[in-house]
Amino acid sequence: MGGISKNRIKQALKSIFRIQTWKLILVFIPLAFLTATLLRFDHLGMIELRDQVLEADEKGDESALQNALADLHEYTVSHIVVNIITENGQEKLVFGTGPFYLEHQYVRKAQEELKKAEASLENAGENPHGNVFKKAAAVCDAKALQYGWGFNKLYIDCMTAELAKYPSMDEIEDYKEAMIPPTALYRREFASPIWYPSWSGFAILLCIILLIAIIIRFIIWIVLKLTLLTLKKR
Repeated sequence: MGGISKNRIKQALKSIFRIQTWKLILVFIPLAFLTATLLRFDHLGMIELRDQVLEADEKGDESALQNALADLHEYTVSHIVVNIITENGQEKLVFGTGPFYLEHQYVRKAQEELKKAEASLENAGENPHGNVFKKAAAVCDAKALQYGWGFNKLYIDCMTAELAKYPSMDEIEDYKEAMIPPTALYRREFASPIWYPSWSGFAILLCIILLIAIIIRFIIWIVLKLTLLTLKKR
Protein backbone atom coordinates (compact mmCIF):
# COMPACT_ATOMS: atom_id res chain seq x y z
CA MET A 1 0.00 0.00 0.00
CA GLY A 2 1.11 3.54 -0.72
CA GLY A 3 0.91 6.49 1.61
CA ILE A 4 2.44 6.99 5.03
CA SER A 5 3.02 3.98 7.25
CA LYS A 6 4.53 3.52 10.69
CA ASN A 7 7.48 1.60 9.27
CA ARG A 8 8.27 4.31 6.75
CA ILE A 9 8.21 6.99 9.46
CA LYS A 10 10.51 4.91 11.67
CA GLN A 11 12.89 4.36 8.76
CA ALA A 12 12.87 8.10 8.08
CA LEU A 13 13.66 8.83 11.72
CA LYS A 14 16.57 6.39 11.67
CA SER A 15 18.06 7.79 8.45
CA ILE A 16 17.75 11.40 9.56
CA PHE A 17 19.18 10.78 12.98
CA ARG A 18 21.93 8.35 11.97
CA ILE A 19 24.28 11.00 13.40
CA GLN A 20 22.78 11.73 16.77
CA THR A 21 21.85 15.33 17.54
CA TRP A 22 23.79 15.41 20.80
CA LYS A 23 26.96 14.70 18.82
CA LEU A 24 26.26 17.68 16.60
CA ILE A 25 25.77 19.81 19.71
CA LEU A 26 29.10 18.57 21.08
CA VAL A 27 30.75 19.71 17.84
CA PHE A 28 28.88 23.03 17.88
CA ILE A 29 29.98 24.08 21.39
CA PRO A 30 33.78 24.09 20.81
CA LEU A 31 33.25 25.52 17.31
CA ALA A 32 31.27 28.41 18.81
CA PHE A 33 34.07 28.96 21.34
CA LEU A 34 36.65 28.96 18.54
CA THR A 35 34.57 31.48 16.56
CA ALA A 36 34.32 33.80 19.56
CA THR A 37 38.10 33.54 20.05
CA LEU A 38 38.81 34.40 16.40
CA LEU A 39 36.43 37.38 16.57
CA ARG A 40 38.23 38.49 19.72
CA PHE A 41 41.56 38.39 17.86
CA ASP A 42 40.05 40.51 15.07
CA HIS A 43 38.84 43.03 17.65
CA LEU A 44 42.22 43.20 19.40
CA GLY A 45 43.97 43.71 16.05
CA MET A 46 41.71 46.70 15.38
CA ILE A 47 42.38 48.13 18.85
CA GLU A 48 46.15 47.87 18.32
CA LEU A 49 46.01 49.68 14.97
CA ARG A 50 43.64 52.32 16.34
CA ASP A 51 46.06 52.96 19.21
CA GLN A 52 48.81 53.48 16.63
CA VAL A 53 46.62 56.11 14.93
CA LEU A 54 46.05 57.95 18.21
CA GLU A 55 49.75 57.73 19.06
CA ALA A 56 50.71 59.22 15.67
CA ASP A 57 48.10 61.94 16.18
CA GLU A 58 49.58 62.81 19.58
CA LYS A 59 53.12 62.99 18.17
CA GLY A 60 52.01 65.26 15.33
CA ASP A 61 53.67 63.20 12.60
CA GLU A 62 51.22 63.73 9.71
CA SER A 63 52.90 61.15 7.46
CA ALA A 64 52.81 58.48 10.16
CA LEU A 65 49.22 59.44 10.98
CA GLN A 66 48.03 58.99 7.40
CA ASN A 67 49.84 55.64 7.13
CA ALA A 68 48.32 54.47 10.41
CA LEU A 69 44.84 55.51 9.25
CA ALA A 70 45.34 53.62 5.97
CA ASP A 71 46.48 50.50 7.85
CA LEU A 72 43.49 50.70 10.20
CA HIS A 73 41.06 51.14 7.32
CA GLU A 74 42.55 48.24 5.34
CA TYR A 75 42.44 45.95 8.37
CA THR A 76 38.88 46.90 9.33
CA VAL A 77 37.39 46.26 5.87
CA SER A 78 39.13 42.86 5.62
CA HIS A 79 38.15 41.50 9.04
CA ILE A 80 34.94 41.00 10.98
CA VAL A 81 35.34 43.54 13.77
CA VAL A 82 32.53 43.36 16.32
CA ASN A 83 32.64 46.32 18.69
CA ILE A 84 30.52 47.61 21.56
CA ILE A 85 30.42 51.40 21.87
CA THR A 86 28.63 53.78 24.21
CA GLU A 87 26.39 56.28 22.44
CA ASN A 88 24.16 58.73 24.29
CA GLY A 89 24.71 56.77 27.48
CA GLN A 90 23.64 53.46 25.92
CA GLU A 91 25.78 50.55 24.79
CA LYS A 92 25.48 49.72 21.10
CA LEU A 93 26.89 46.86 19.01
CA VAL A 94 28.54 47.94 15.74
CA PHE A 95 30.69 46.35 13.07
CA GLY A 96 33.84 48.45 12.84
CA THR A 97 36.01 50.78 14.85
CA GLY A 98 33.26 52.95 16.23
CA PRO A 99 33.81 56.73 16.15
CA PHE A 100 37.10 58.20 17.37
CA TYR A 101 38.61 61.69 17.11
CA LEU A 102 41.98 63.03 16.04
CA GLU A 103 41.95 65.40 18.97
CA HIS A 104 45.58 66.49 18.75
CA GLN A 105 45.31 67.26 15.06
CA TYR A 106 42.24 69.36 15.83
CA VAL A 107 44.04 71.22 18.59
CA ARG A 108 47.05 71.92 16.35
CA LYS A 109 44.83 73.34 13.61
CA ALA A 110 42.80 75.39 16.08
CA GLN A 111 46.01 76.77 17.60
CA GLU A 112 47.22 77.85 14.15
CA GLU A 113 43.94 79.61 13.41
CA LEU A 114 43.85 81.38 16.78
CA LYS A 115 47.40 82.64 16.35
CA LYS A 116 46.57 83.80 12.83
CA ALA A 117 43.52 85.68 14.09
CA GLU A 118 45.37 87.24 17.01
CA ALA A 119 48.17 88.42 14.74
CA SER A 120 45.68 89.95 12.31
CA LEU A 121 44.06 91.94 15.11
CA GLU A 122 47.20 93.44 16.61
CA ASN A 123 45.94 96.78 15.36
CA ALA A 124 42.55 96.63 17.06
CA GLY A 125 41.52 100.22 16.53
CA GLU A 126 38.37 99.19 14.67
CA ASN A 127 37.22 97.01 17.54
CA PRO A 128 35.78 98.88 20.54
CA HIS A 129 36.67 95.93 22.76
CA GLY A 130 40.37 96.04 21.90
CA ASN A 131 42.31 92.85 21.23
CA VAL A 132 39.66 90.34 22.24
CA PHE A 133 41.98 87.40 21.66
CA LYS A 134 44.29 88.60 24.41
CA LYS A 135 41.32 89.17 26.71
CA ALA A 136 39.94 85.69 26.01
CA ALA A 137 43.41 84.17 26.47
CA ALA A 138 43.77 85.90 29.84
CA VAL A 139 40.56 84.26 31.07
CA CYS A 140 41.36 80.84 29.62
CA ASP A 141 45.01 80.90 30.76
CA ALA A 142 43.80 81.41 34.32
CA LYS A 143 41.38 78.48 33.98
CA ALA A 144 44.10 76.35 32.40
CA LEU A 145 46.35 77.05 35.38
CA GLN A 146 43.54 76.29 37.81
CA TYR A 147 42.40 73.04 36.21
CA GLY A 148 45.71 71.82 34.81
CA TRP A 149 44.82 72.19 31.13
CA GLY A 150 47.38 72.23 28.39
CA PHE A 151 46.58 73.68 25.00
CA ASN A 152 43.88 71.08 24.43
CA LYS A 153 40.24 70.89 23.43
CA LEU A 154 39.10 72.26 26.79
CA TYR A 155 41.24 75.34 26.21
CA ILE A 156 39.91 75.72 22.66
CA ASP A 157 36.33 75.46 23.92
CA CYS A 158 37.08 78.11 26.53
CA MET A 159 38.52 80.45 23.89
CA THR A 160 35.58 80.06 21.54
CA ALA A 161 33.15 80.64 24.41
CA GLU A 162 34.97 83.81 25.48
CA LEU A 163 35.24 85.15 21.92
CA ALA A 164 31.52 84.59 21.43
CA LYS A 165 30.85 87.15 24.18
CA TYR A 166 31.92 89.93 21.80
CA PRO A 167 29.17 90.43 19.18
CA SER A 168 31.28 92.90 17.22
CA MET A 169 33.65 90.04 16.38
CA ASP A 170 31.22 88.84 13.72
CA GLU A 171 31.74 92.10 11.85
CA ILE A 172 35.52 91.87 11.65
CA GLU A 173 36.69 90.40 8.36
CA ASP A 174 39.96 89.13 9.82
CA TYR A 175 38.09 87.03 12.36
CA LYS A 176 36.18 85.27 9.60
CA GLU A 177 39.50 84.06 8.26
CA ALA A 178 40.26 82.39 11.59
CA MET A 179 37.27 80.15 12.12
CA ILE A 180 37.91 77.35 14.57
CA PRO A 181 37.50 74.09 12.59
CA PRO A 182 34.46 71.97 13.56
CA THR A 183 35.32 68.82 15.49
CA ALA A 184 33.30 66.76 12.98
CA LEU A 185 36.15 67.20 10.47
CA TYR A 186 38.42 65.24 12.82
CA ARG A 187 35.98 62.41 13.51
CA ARG A 188 36.90 59.04 12.01
CA GLU A 189 35.00 55.77 11.85
CA PHE A 190 35.67 52.70 9.69
CA ALA A 191 32.97 50.09 9.08
CA SER A 192 33.62 46.36 9.04
CA PRO A 193 31.76 43.85 6.84
CA ILE A 194 29.23 41.63 8.59
CA TRP A 195 30.90 38.65 6.91
CA TYR A 196 34.28 38.28 5.22
CA PRO A 197 36.13 35.18 3.88
CA SER A 198 38.62 35.06 6.76
CA TRP A 199 39.27 32.47 9.48
CA SER A 200 36.62 34.02 11.71
CA GLY A 201 34.25 34.33 8.73
CA PHE A 202 34.49 30.63 7.84
CA ALA A 203 34.11 29.69 11.51
CA ILE A 204 30.92 31.77 11.70
CA LEU A 205 29.63 30.11 8.52
CA LEU A 206 30.24 26.62 9.94
CA CYS A 207 28.50 27.59 13.18
CA ILE A 208 25.47 28.85 11.29
CA ILE A 209 25.27 25.74 9.10
CA LEU A 210 25.59 23.44 12.11
CA LEU A 211 23.02 25.40 14.11
CA ILE A 212 20.54 25.35 11.22
CA ALA A 213 21.07 21.59 10.86
CA ILE A 214 20.37 21.05 14.56
CA ILE A 215 17.21 23.19 14.44
CA ILE A 216 15.93 21.51 11.28
CA ARG A 217 16.57 18.03 12.73
CA PHE A 218 14.70 19.05 15.89
CA ILE A 219 11.71 20.36 13.88
CA ILE A 220 11.62 17.21 11.71
CA TRP A 221 11.84 15.04 14.83
CA ILE A 222 8.83 16.83 16.36
CA VAL A 223 6.79 16.58 13.14
CA LEU A 224 7.52 12.86 12.68
CA LYS A 225 6.83 12.09 16.34
CA LEU A 226 3.48 13.87 16.14
CA THR A 227 2.65 12.01 12.93
CA LEU A 228 3.57 8.71 14.56
CA LEU A 229 1.35 9.46 17.56
CA THR A 230 -1.50 10.28 15.21
CA LEU A 231 -1.12 6.95 13.38
CA LYS A 232 -1.09 5.02 16.66
CA LYS A 233 -4.50 6.42 17.56
CA ARG A 234 -6.04 5.05 14.35
